[in-house]
Amino acid sequence: MRLVQLIRRAYERFAALVHEVLKFGTVGAMAFVINFGVVNALWAWWGSQGTLTAKVIATVVAATFAYFGNRYWTFRHREQSGLAREYVLFFVLNGVGLLIELLCLSFSRYTLGLDNLLANNIATLIGTGLGTLFRFWSYKKWVFLAAQPVESTVEGTVEGTVEAQAGPLTTR
Repeated sequence: MRLVQLIRRAYERFAALVHEVLKFGTVGAMAFVINFGVVNALWAWWGSQGTLTAKVIATVVAATFAYFGNRYWTFRHREQSGLAREYVLFFVLNGVGLLIELLCLSFSRYTLGLDNLLANNIATLIGTGLGTLFRFWSYKKWVFLAAQPVESTVEGTVEGTVEAQAGPLTTR
């Protein structure tokens, strides 16, 4: 019985984070498919000449999709601080995430001398994993801000919060 209560309390405490992570992961998975598809199509078209350029183009396409998915689904409950501000900041932080990916890809290609599609994709997977961790943290911290607490009214309560603070009202 105690274990069930402990699990329930832990879930209640982390439910919002779990839901954000699941939604972020879903949007990220779709953006990854877009990124992976675009970069592989460009690599096939250009050959090894445009390895890094193809990665940049694919990331811009996928990041645009990810911004709208995260803004209007993953973090829709968070404060909206202006489309232009969020979009620019989102892309700046995506640039840092892209840099992490490019470092992994460059290391594989130029340091290890691995210049084939399999090596490129493995380096991309590693870079994407590291970049994703950075993106989730940075989006929550700087792009999709936590909602500001609602100020109380003259009576000292906000409509709808009395029940939330005192529990459900019962009639006798």
